[in-house]
Amino acid sequence: MGKWLMPRSHDRRQSQRMKAVLFDLDGTLANTLDDLADSMNWCLCSLGFQEHPTDSYRYFIGDGITMLCRRVLPAGAEGSAAALEDMMRQRYSGHSLDRTRPYPGVPELLAALAARGIPFCVFSNKPHGETVKIARALFPGIEFAGVQGQQPGLPRKPDPAGALLAAQSIGIEPADFLYVGDTATDMQTALAAGMTPVGVLWGFRDRAELSAAGAAHIVSRPDEILEILDGGRSTVPAS
Repeated sequence: MGKWLMPRSHDRRQSQRMKAVLFDLDGTLANTLDDLADSMNWCLCSLGFQEHPTDSYRYFIGDGITMLCRRVLPAGAEGSAAALEDMMRQRYSGHSLDRTRPYPGVPELLAALAARGIPFCVFSNKPHGETVKIARALFPGIEFAGVQGQQPGLPRKPDPAGALLAAQSIGIEPADFLYVGDTATDMQTALAAGMTPVGVLWGFRDRAELSAAGAAHIVSRPDEILEILDGGRSTVPAS
């Protein structure tokens, strides 16, 4: 299990009950959909399989690259999953920042959290190296308390191990974290870790999925997360 990147101290004098924020990456901080779809479709075509519409990848991704490869292959082609995964890792590594961008308002949110002295981390099912690379490239000058992606020894979400490691790494209790993500997997991870789950509507999934998975809050704009920290939102808005 790897160490967290860029450890930093936190301000224990924070008055808010929620003292830290743990973010998902894909669909939460960054719109990675086009680069993931383009890379995987290139790999599928290279192996003689049919590609998928970009929008279909909203439901293919989120549970790690191994699961992604299983989902995109047609029935009966399971034997090609390992070769597809190897090819995808190589292809995506060279194209993960072609069209990937932060969502509007996210850099400003991170800057506001930093100004308040609230530490924030990233935990993704994306491979660790790509997670670190994308976080550094998209958010230059932003000091994350930790950036962690998928690697051997660390279970994939919704296992809470990675979320709990984030809390332990910066010395803040899980109950004092907001966990912000865009999928049911994220909400399940938050609940399993004892964190408060916040679902975002600008990502890859919809309100119904987030609500059914147990989101305590659902937000339409990044700055609404500051309202939650300030105690201005207490329920999931009506559909």
